[in-house]
Amino acid sequence: MNALWQPQDDLLQRLPLTALDVAFARFLQQSQPSADERHAVLAALTSHQYGRGHACLDIQQLAQVGVAALGWAPQGPNPLPPGLLDALALLPWCDGDASPLVRQGTRLYLRRTWEAEQTICRSITQRLAYPVPEPVDLKAALEALFRPARFDSGLPDWQKVACALAARSALTVITGGPGTGKTTTVLRLLALLQRQAMQTGAPLRVALAAPTGKAAARLADAVAQAAQALPAGWQVPLPPQAQTLHRLLQLRYGGRTGEAAPLALDLLVVDEASMIDLELMARLLSALPLSARLVLLGDRDQLASVEAGAVLAQLCEGASAGGYSADTVQWIAQHTGQDLTAWGGAGAALAQQTVMLRRSHRFGADSAIGRWASAVNAGATEAIDALWRDTPLWHPHTTHSVTRLPARHDGAGDLAALARHGWRDWLEGMYGLLSAPEAVCTDAQALALLGALGRFQVLAALHDGPWGVRALNQRLEQALGLGTAAVAGNAWYMGRPVMVTRNDYNLGLMNGDVGLCLPTERGLRVAFAPGAAASAPGVRWVLPSRLDAVETVWAMTVHKSQGSEFDQVALVLPDRLSPVLTRELLYTGITRAKTGLTLVLARAQVVQQAVAHKFWRSGGLASALWTTGNMPDHED
Repeated sequence: MNALWQPQDDLLQRLPLTALDVAFARFLQQSQPSADERHAVLAALTSHQYGRGHACLDIQQLAQVGVAALGWAPQGPNPLPPGLLDALALLPWCDGDASPLVRQGTRLYLRRTWEAEQTICRSITQRLAYPVPEPVDLKAALEALFRPARFDSGLPDWQKVACALAARSALTVITGGPGTGKTTTVLRLLALLQRQAMQTGAPLRVALAAPTGKAAARLADAVAQAAQALPAGWQVPLPPQAQTLHRLLQLRYGGRTGEAAPLALDLLVVDEASMIDLELMARLLSALPLSARLVLLGDRDQLASVEAGAVLAQLCEGASAGGYSADTVQWIAQHTGQDLTAWGGAGAALAQQTVMLRRSHRFGADSAIGRWASAVNAGATEAIDALWRDTPLWHPHTTHSVTRLPARHDGAGDLAALARHGWRDWLEGMYGLLSAPEAVCTDAQALALLGALGRFQVLAALHDGPWGVRALNQRLEQALGLGTAAVAGNAWYMGRPVMVTRNDYNLGLMNGDVGLCLPTERGLRVAFAPGAAASAPGVRWVLPSRLDAVETVWAMTVHKSQGSEFDQVALVLPDRLSPVLTRELLYTGITRAKTGLTLVLARAQVVQQAVAHKFWRSGGLASALWTTGNMPDHED
């Protein structure tokens, strides 16, 4: 081995890095040797951060917060060599257009993530500057679509503001928590733009999309429901389905090579944008023509994508403050009658097209779930202490919307009792089928059972461990008494709920779709409700042997629940802090519940520790797009 490598190799082996991280540094060192051992460390740490979902290695942040920036426990002496920031300036693997690493200020990127970030920045810059025709008589249209509120909150009608801004630009970002009206807003935008286009004889080509099949189905259903509330005369043709982004872009599952085919669209609405990773967003923006309007919807405070990048969070960096220029404030007042003076500022161009919806129509001011979500999101530890003290223990006859249940290793029966109560309607239907010797499930029964199953869900923070999804699924399967019907060596049994974990376009099933194993005349089949990706309107019955990418979901991780909603949620937290247990995960789990939430945990301190552990990912989008002067001003 090259003599220059040995001390660096020894140092890397002492750091908590993966074999892939070390192999990457070794490859660079062997291709172009460096006598500075810090260079190999920088390369390995960049790979390490990418594996953790970061777009880059931020050396300045590493210097400020220490190894906590790497996800390492800050115990004992710092294992990293000193002077990494100085070593960055002389890193040998950043030269040329095809270099494996890219240095940008104090950030160090893998080339693929840097190119994706640059593509996003360039596309957003171009879209914000691209001239689009403003709808004729926009003010009158907005008055017709947004009736005066029945209450006086003293706040602007942010839905009306969002619709107005989206009507004047090729790009709009709309963020807000559950029930704030993101879908309602975009439906009115669709009606406004499509109605005018139809009057000219050239209807808009519109598409709805989301990162997962479950989220796409929810978007399509929500738009269809919201359309029923449109004022008379404003009904327009709407896309009958929503697609996953992979299907829209004609990308194979897991594929990250090649360019996506150009999209022949005039308007694209993408929901659950917080789940979109850096490279997928870059592909989407590259495929969508500049002339097409793009509306991104999502909750910036939810968990970010599994892959690298926290794109939506960075695009909404300053959404709370607004940062609307004097021209934007005046334009909004002229076209909507709303006063945004309190949210004025010298924001960059992206700020002028970013709107945060702030009033939840699901969680009222007196809603316990809403108070929990707000306190967790704000990191308000004192408020969380008070809420915990006021949260009663769960019992089957409770009328409280938020309850708690102690999680004891010897008390699995408590959770089972909660599950049996939450699924009581579903279990009644299932036990009826089980009691019939030759039961055959009809489409109507299957839909009713799927609906009843989806009204309650157990969510877990972790996948492994005593309070992880694996253990919970085993416990609940035994406690509910359904798994005993499984034939030895065969995981399929009547009543088994499964989630699809990979898109299967041949079967019309998307990642996140939930099915239920039920008896038919031809034996056990898995029933899936018709969804946004379905080619047929009825129940989809699938032979179990054809489902090679499913997992049992008596319990699912909070990550897998994104894009879903349930009437009642049991949120199971571990008995000790984990790196994945963050404020964002807790907020996401809480806001999956619409009417009832039970916190299942062994130690109340875990909630406080999770809230104090705020998730962040390194990247350069926020600084590039939210710094005044970095981007061109909007032109009307």
